[in-house]
Amino acid sequence: MNFGKIWDQYGIWLTFGFMFLMMYTYTVPWLRQDVGQGLDAAFAPIVVGFGIPFFILIVILSGLTGLYSSIVQKYTIDYEKMTESQERMKEFQAEYREAQLSQDEKKIKKLEAKKDRVMKEQLEMSQEQFKPMAIILILTVPIFFWLLYRLNELQTTITMPYLGTHNLHEAVIWVIPAWMLWYMICSITLSQVIRKSLNIGGL
Repeated sequence: MNFGKIWDQYGIWLTFGFMFLMMYTYTVPWLRQDVGQGLDAAFAPIVVGFGIPFFILIVILSGLTGLYSSIVQKYTIDYEKMTESQERMKEFQAEYREAQLSQDEKKIKKLEAKKDRVMKEQLEMSQEQFKPMAIILILTVPIFFWLLYRLNELQTTITMPYLGTHNLHEAVIWVIPAWMLWYMICSITLSQVIRKSLNIGGL
């Protein structure tokens, strides 16, 4: 069985299926509880022992998430090839637009023949970007389960710029709770620093 060929054909759908499966696990209370409790048995002594506040714990874990996500992407995605592909697509689009504006039918037909090849290359690049998602999710979902488990044991508040002081459980933007918003802010910020230091291109 040629797994490489299978991935080329169904890689995106397999990744989406796995992503939905991981998201579904959030709706299984006993699974969240058991995974969170198992991790808590290992890491709670460190957190409690050092007296780490929950909002600092989120900063640490978001930094860890950004680090391993960036490393996985660095070694599973060919960024040089991806950049070259994007440049070729830009050149093709500019050339195609120019041919349409000038109503150069001969050139348009020539570019139409080239279009399928360019689009196929873009699809391959998109599939390659999805490859690391499964690995990242396997590592990240348990961390979220642990955060949720720890959060259920606490009644803590956090003060954020422009949003004021909120309980970590409280929704502050639409249905997004304060702890998750803080995690997203930290993760995006720290990930940019990590990716810059590792010389990783943007997705």
